[in-house]
Amino acid sequence: MMSLLVVLPNEFAETAPLPEPLRQALADAGAAASERAACHTLVQRVGAFAPQQALAWLPAPAQQLQALLDALKEWNGAPPCALSLVSAPLDSAQHEALVALGVHAWMPLDALDGASLAGLTARAQARWQRDAALRTELEGLRTRMDERKWVDRAKGLLMSARGIGEDEAFGLLRGAAMHANLRLGEVSRSVIEAAQWADAINRAGQLRMLSQRLVRVAAQLLGGIDVQRARVLRTQSTERVQQNLDHLATLDLGAAGVQALGEVRTAWDGLAALLAARPAPEGLAEIDARGEALLSAAEAMTDALEASGARRALRIVNICGRQRMRAQRLAKDALLASTIAAEASRGRLLPTMNEFEAALGELERAPLSSPEIRAALVAARDEWLRLVGGVQALDSAEGRATLVRSSEALVDTFERLTAWYEHSLQVIMS
Repeated sequence: MMSLLVVLPNEFAETAPLPEPLRQALADAGAAASERAACHTLVQRVGAFAPQQALAWLPAPAQQLQALLDALKEWNGAPPCALSLVSAPLDSAQHEALVALGVHAWMPLDALDGASLAGLTARAQARWQRDAALRTELEGLRTRMDERKWVDRAKGLLMSARGIGEDEAFGLLRGAAMHANLRLGEVSRSVIEAAQWADAINRAGQLRMLSQRLVRVAAQLLGGIDVQRARVLRTQSTERVQQNLDHLATLDLGAAGVQALGEVRTAWDGLAALLAARPAPEGLAEIDARGEALLSAAEAMTDALEASGARRALRIVNICGRQRMRAQRLAKDALLASTIAAEASRGRLLPTMNEFEAALGELERAPLSSPEIRAALVAARDEWLRLVGGVQALDSAEGRATLVRSSEALVDTFERLTAWYEHSLQVIMS
């Protein structure tokens, strides 16, 4: 015997005896009311007792139908069990509303008997099973279409990042799916997400470098060092900060990333206001303080993104990107120390050099490598030695010029390295 939840008007829904015509029809059909519900408790009762069917008996639908319709809306047309209705005659609008909300069969109250009720519940069960099968099939089609979308996007990303063909890109995805025992769509989605996190970390990391470059450029302008180039670089760097902030705002960064981005924007607003004015010796210390605030906020954001990405391979992107900032930081502090005798800047020179050396050594030892990465790291070390030489010869015009050139050359080198790490197979497929 099937489990049947009977939905009744309020006056019958609890302990009152079943209406005699309904009781007799259930008995003749070989069925019994396992549980009862009122219209307003239908969803709760079905959830609690999981019946095979629900049968609504509404002798006065004009008074009770709206309560049933309101209850059925919670299931959005996909009830968890078959639904049938016995009531007085309904008009066409009522029929359409009930069918749309998942009522599978209806019969008039005056036709109720055992045989009719058995046929009603059989029709309702068959239609519910058919609808459930159609929903399952539709969901499968949607899943496959969604997977195809992710697979196509992941193939395109691999083809662009690695310079490979479509077949090879698909082979990488399929191999990863087999290795991880995951669906191809799941692996493809993970590839896209890994690339997005790597891009976000790279963008946020660029803000660290730009915070130091803009202060260095202000000191460079004040010291009259390659003024024309410094002005161009100031404009380009300011535009790049804004572009990165705008791009990061379009990404799904999670709650921690969004909060960190807000703090970066606040810090940038403070620095941008000072950079708009003509640099003066008395204002350079304040510009540096604002640059340090932006650096701190960008550093916090980059770390938050790395943690949110939850992929160990993203760490190498962060380490490499931080080297861009250190090259600019060293040049900036050296210029500030010589221009305004800033003791705090002078005190940061040695720690920054030590941090750069340690990170460069870690990158050289990292297993994530390629011939182009190794060649770039060799070039970076050579340029680093020239930058250190510029710091040591800061009292001369040639030393200051070397300082500026080498810091920019290192930024260019580590921009390329960061992009290679970001697009490396280990990061993308992590």
